Amino acid sequence: MSRIGRAPITIPAGVEVKVDEHNHVTVKGPKGSIERTLVPQMKIDIEGGVIHVSRPDDTKENRSLHGLTRTLIDNMVIGVTHGFEKKLEINGVGYRAQKEGKNLVMNLGYSHQVIMSENEDIQIDVPDANHIVIKGIDKQKVGQFAAEVRGKRPPEPYKGKGIKYDYETIRRKEGKTGAK
Repeated sequence: MSRIGRAPITIPAGVEVKVDEHNHVTVKGPKGSIERTLVPQMKIDIEGGVIHVSRPDDTKENRSLHGLTRTLIDNMVIGVTHGFEKKLEINGVGYRAQKEGKNLVMNLGYSHQVIMSENEDIQIDVPDANHIVIKGIDKQKVGQFAAEVRGKRPPEPYKGKGIKYDYETIRRKEGKTGAK
């Protein structure tokens, strides 16, 4: 049995979870609402403020989907209560970010400014010129948007210039040596 899949999910106060037919899960909480249709093979039960996910049999596909289904529901519950955030750092001379209205405007060493706009699912915060915080209730959308921002100028290994996650360490390389 999957250790992750069989772990119960407790529903915090102020969160409402509904499971319709074909495993369409709706989670509403203080930060917003998330809907997702999960695989129909899994059985999702809500009893007394606790969600249990079970699988019909022990085929390889159902074993792999068991823990995934439970984790997706848990991330939905965490998202509407606490939310998710990714922090990015910008390193490099002249590299900086600023927020103009709903747009993130970045100077990344190109001949033009890189502009990305936030949508209804994502909030962008720029506490200072070298840090970006991306917040939202959907873990997948927050991670995807952060990856797209990082992809505009990934860090390079020689000087460490570029956009990186705050927890990321850049393995540095030694430059080529001159003739002796």
